[in-house]
Amino acid sequence: MDPNSYKEFLAQRRQEIIQKVHDACQRSGRSAEDVDIYAVSKTVGVPQVIQAMEAGYTHFAENRPQELVRKLSEFQEQGINPPPFDMIGNLQKNKINAVLGTAARIQSVSSVHLAEAISARATEKNLVVPVLFEVNVSGESTKSGFAPEELAQWMERLLDLEGIEPQGLMTMAPAHEPAEDRVTFRGLRELRDSLETNTAASLPVLSCGMSDDFEMAIEEGATLVRLGRIVFDPQYTPASD
Repeated sequence: MDPNSYKEFLAQRRQEIIQKVHDACQRSGRSAEDVDIYAVSKTVGVPQVIQAMEAGYTHFAENRPQELVRKLSEFQEQGINPPPFDMIGNLQKNKINAVLGTAARIQSVSSVHLAEAISARATEKNLVVPVLFEVNVSGESTKSGFAPEELAQWMERLLDLEGIEPQGLMTMAPAHEPAEDRVTFRGLRELRDSLETNTAASLPVLSCGMSDDFEMAIEEGATLVRLGRIVFDPQYTPASD
């Protein structure tokens, strides 16, 4: 697909996504302004990100620290101000320094040890890093993240850490299991509500929902959806179609 046609595709698909967000919010009695759309750019390069920016996207996310660094370096080389990128993938301790000061927010803080490591290194650099706590609501062995009861147990400790700013929770739902997806998204919201009731936490951000299930996630309370294929892949057919 030539660049002009691809840019037209991005703009048209974005309008379709916005309509889906609006409809999901209407079904659940919410405002579409309460939901942020993050374009997950792990499968595309900087030229496609720039086209997505021109199509109207303002927030992006990357799964791998090295790819985040590479994209930001390429923006710098081209003399273009990059958009904010969140880090949403698995983050190992030896990659923390790569994302400090580069990622706008780390959505994948999956353990107390990782939170403590980010806190220590951010404090050394005199930074305060916005974070989301990743929760394995579905309990799948293949997924990382806090167990819900574990996060509740450690929340006070996490809130006391310097160098991080807890903003909310993130989760991933089981693939191709609509009934389980809804339970997972609802469970994340209920966990957030419980944490706010039982601690001094303010956790307004609920990051859940991807290309196949973001409408359901919004119905259950998502305030941030992470969309990759539906944004960037012309061959992608939404699951609901």
